[in-house]
Amino acid sequence: MFLKLFSLFLIIPLVELYLLLKIGGIIGAFNTVLVIFITATIGAYLAKSQGFLVLRKIQEANRQGYMPGNELLRGLFALIGGFALLTPGFLTDAIGFSMLIPQIREIYVGIAKETLRKKIERGDVQMHMYTNFRP
Repeated sequence: MFLKLFSLFLIIPLVELYLLLKIGGIIGAFNTVLVIFITATIGAYLAKSQGFLVLRKIQEANRQGYMPGNELLRGLFALIGGFALLTPGFLTDAIGFSMLIPQIREIYVGIAKETLRKKIERGDVQMHMYTNFRP
């Protein structure tokens, strides 16, 4: 796990830097910074609106009396997408926008559920439940 995270934190910034330099060479430095600023602004707005939408769905699930598992995953990916859009760079912007589009976010949710299901079947994940009830 450490090696995967280390690779991500090493490779993604290098790819972002490469893309920024390449695109900056094509459209110019000012336009590159402008595009990054615009995508961050749009991303913040989308993250906020999608976050509120997911929150309403979680509240509705609670009112109906069922566990909002899918809604929680959707909220997690909306949050990750929002953070990705606030990070300067074209790769993280593409990932962030994909996580904020509801139809594409469902793909991420499906992959996360399938991955979690497989880990539970293999015994890689243990779940513990604690309550505040006293006998």
